[in-house]
Amino acid sequence: MDWQDQGFVLAARRHGESDAILTVLTREHGRHLGIVKGGTGRRQRAVVEIGNAITAHWHARLSEHLGRFQVELAAPHAAMCMVDPARLAALTAACATLDAALPEREPHEDVFDDFAALAEQLSRQAVDWPTQFVRWEARLLSSLGFGLDLAQCALTGATQGLAFVSPKTGRAVTAEAGRLHKDKLLPLPAFLTESQNRPSRDDLVAGLRLTGYFLDRHVFAHAPKPGAAEARARLIERMTGRS
Repeated sequence: MDWQDQGFVLAARRHGESDAILTVLTREHGRHLGIVKGGTGRRQRAVVEIGNAITAHWHARLSEHLGRFQVELAAPHAAMCMVDPARLAALTAACATLDAALPEREPHEDVFDDFAALAEQLSRQAVDWPTQFVRWEARLLSSLGFGLDLAQCALTGATQGLAFVSPKTGRAVTAEAGRLHKDKLLPLPAFLTESQNRPSRDDLVAGLRLTGYFLDRHVFAHAPKPGAAEARARLIERMTGRS
């Protein structure tokens, strides 16, 4: 059992004295685990930082074995984001979300390509990265089969004036149609349905809370570890200026 693929480091944990168990999102082999010999040592530590793009060579005697990774750095996204705590928090949250959401060894090339674009935007300090992050989460929900229906009002069919999302169905509702029940609906920031150059911070946080609600419901509630939800909470703290 032997292959080589492009990948991104989603998680790394110590194994023994100096090795690491790596979780990698690969293009053709999905979310895959393997041991990196010396992964916590000085030479490999910078390579296996969460969010880094790598070339991964995986080998095992049998396909069901954990196997071993040999990795080479392709792009140091983690280091490039460290100058901005908010962007680093976004990269970490995205990796933790993918680690929680994706089944093991099931290819999702669309998710891989979309995350590659997000990591590139975070690394090159794109001004609109918060907007792109929220939209990325919305597309991820769609790829997982839990997409939001924001094209028209679920009650009237109107395509203008959309202001809320039903927490039960994930469908949009206009301000007028949802007026009597707005306390039970989720706010829908305009940048998710309209073209906006620079959404306000409040709109961006509302977008994160909207996608986060459905991630909590469909992904994090079924994940064995709470790390992804906690990583997103830290990102929201950064976005609101509380951290």
